[in-house]
Amino acid sequence: MITLQDFQFASFEKKCDVVTCYSDYLMTRAANGCKIYLYFVDEFFIEVYYSPVHKRVLKINAFNDTDQLAPYAEMVSLADLNL
Repeated sequence: MITLQDFQFASFEKKCDVVTCYSDYLMTRAANGCKIYLYFVDEFFIEVYYSPVHKRVLKINAFNDTDQLAPYAEMVSLADLNL
């Protein structure tokens, strides 16, 4: 598929293609007036920063450092599992 480094240096259009055709949606969070959509492809994660006010994608960020998943982990609850 595509490596993290290749994705980071790809054009905006290529990044959009990878997100829409080859990645799996995981979840969404809100921050600083943006909706941030989290995806996973191969061995890295992709964040798509969307501005509802401007109705456009502001940034696409890719990473493989699981520490950057902390904002998403805060939203996960295991309470409904009745463990």
